[in-house]
Amino acid sequence: MGKKRNNINRRDFLWASAAGAGALYLSEESSAKPGSDSDAKAALLPRRVLGKTGQKLSILGLGGMVLAGQKQSDANKIVAMSIEKGVNYVDVSPEYGDSEIKLGPALEPFRKDVFLACKTARRYSEGAEKELHQSLKHLKTDYLDLYQFHNLDDPIDDVEVAFSKKGAVHAFVKAKEQGLIKHIGFSAHSTEVALGVMKQFDFDTIMFPINFCCHYTGKLSERVLAEANRRGMGILAIKSMIRERLPVLESTHEYYPKCEYEPIVDLPLAKDALSWTLSQKGVTAAIPPGDENLYKMALKLGPDLQPITDEGTKKLKHLAARLEPLFPM
Repeated sequence: MGKKRNNINRRDFLWASAAGAGALYLSEESSAKPGSDSDAKAALLPRRVLGKTGQKLSILGLGGMVLAGQKQSDANKIVAMSIEKGVNYVDVSPEYGDSEIKLGPALEPFRKDVFLACKTARRYSEGAEKELHQSLKHLKTDYLDLYQFHNLDDPIDDVEVAFSKKGAVHAFVKAKEQGLIKHIGFSAHSTEVALGVMKQFDFDTIMFPINFCCHYTGKLSERVLAEANRRGMGILAIKSMIRERLPVLESTHEYYPKCEYEPIVDLPLAKDALSWTLSQKGVTAAIPPGDENLYKMALKLGPDLQPITDEGTKKLKHLAARLEPLFPM
């Protein structure tokens, strides 16, 4: 016990403290120091425990959208580069173009070392079960570490249907009993919907926008974070590198076609935004934007991210007051 405690450096302690006592622990992979076995190992992404699952995930994950539209050879390189930098969390969906098809072969050599998450937008059991088996085939795997309801949005068409007699929830439970999936989660973009969904089922994870502008101006995530933490759920953050809803420049979408919003493109602000997201209590990991260059920028920042400072928080609050949040409450 004493040896493990001595191996925790100051940065790791601060990260754990900033995210909430007892909620998060960085793995030994993240505690290497300069001058130890390998300087390269010291630059790997830190890892945190994903809520009650007990699984340790890199603080940044690879979103399948990064691979959408890529040549297979380029997709292979992106996945290999991600693994080399310490990414062990990969999230994909059939909704992300051809990303599943590209990810399957690229991930095959690394499958046993990766926490693979997938989603379905099907709300009925039959459709969800069919899509699950299709995803498994595309991803060249016989199980998923996490399967999620994708973007539960409408209280009636999404939530009520998914948890009805013929709802997709029954396909999820069946798949878990069969060993096809290990954990069950959902993604949402609305405070009220997310809070309502958590009452429907004992979920392992929630994927939700944890973004400084949505939080301070849109008042989006405060209650969701509190409830997810109360339930011991793993919290997976999306939209952390969004500046605001609409592009300031008309050319933004031309340069970042996978971003239907104004992304954060400058390094200092990206660093503060990611640091803020990862400093929120219970947040395990963040998925950077689906643009390849923005994803690589996040990976560059990842190993050196620190808990957000009071000065950094003050700066983000001031900026948020002048921006339009992507998602209001």
